[in-house]
Amino acid sequence: METFLGAAVVLLIVIIIILSVKIYFMKKAAAQICRSFEEKLNTDTNTLIDISSRDRQMRRLAASINRQLAILRRQRHRYVQGDQELKETITNLSHDLRTPLTAVCGYLDLLDKEDLSPDGRRYAKIIRERTQTMRRLTQELFSYSALTAVRDTLSLEDVDLNQMLEESILAYYGALKARNILPVIHLPDTPLHRRLNKNALSRIFSNVLGNAIKYSSGDLNITMTPGGEIIFSNSAPSLDPIQVGRLFDRYYTVEAASKPDGGIGLAIARTMTEAMGGTILARYVSGRLYIHILFEEKQ
Repeated sequence: METFLGAAVVLLIVIIIILSVKIYFMKKAAAQICRSFEEKLNTDTNTLIDISSRDRQMRRLAASINRQLAILRRQRHRYVQGDQELKETITNLSHDLRTPLTAVCGYLDLLDKEDLSPDGRRYAKIIRERTQTMRRLTQELFSYSALTAVRDTLSLEDVDLNQMLEESILAYYGALKARNILPVIHLPDTPLHRRLNKNALSRIFSNVLGNAIKYSSGDLNITMTPGGEIIFSNSAPSLDPIQVGRLFDRYYTVEAASKPDGGIGLAIARTMTEAMGGTILARYVSGRLYIHILFEEKQ
């Protein structure tokens, strides 16, 4: 009996050792699969996941992941190709639209010299306004497609956030005055410096200020915190939380009929902000629109 128990204990120990070794090699194979999987996802390579383990199940798992990686790789290539074709199409369309729009503006200039009836004058004015809107949209589309093509190559330099914001506000002084908007501005006394692209930062501020002028009911607060966060806020009773949540969507227009030139400006602002490592978001609280822009100081 004791001999039988001893043999059973020895057999059990052997089984435990074998299982422990098997589990060790399975864990090693799983770790290999994880490392290889992350590597394949982060690099554009056609190599497959290979493991040293001879375990049938682990090799079957690796083969299944390789099949899914191949599908993912094909989809990624189709997406990249389609995205590039879309950008080129937008660029070409916006470029091609400039010629007929310029011709329309030329004929409108000639029409202004003609002896028109009051209704004719009014119609010509409406046509000119709509044509100018189309020209702005065309330029925005061209700028957006060009930006997305080169956003990873923006040259950065030392920029004074305070000074850039002040210059942008001054540039919009006339437009703000025309809307009877007197901005309330709070800036820190100490200059805040970040490594950014000056032209892109100026465009961001301009687009956000333009949006504020468009939707403000007569007020505008601009605050820069000591940490470098810039907050634009204005009363906007015509908006709601759902609309504000889509302000940064490509080509989204809050009021397409009455304000057909909206949408793309903030989409460009978001693309430029993120391209320089910053964040931009919008909130709607108690009838006020808040747009936050933050460029954190790099350590």
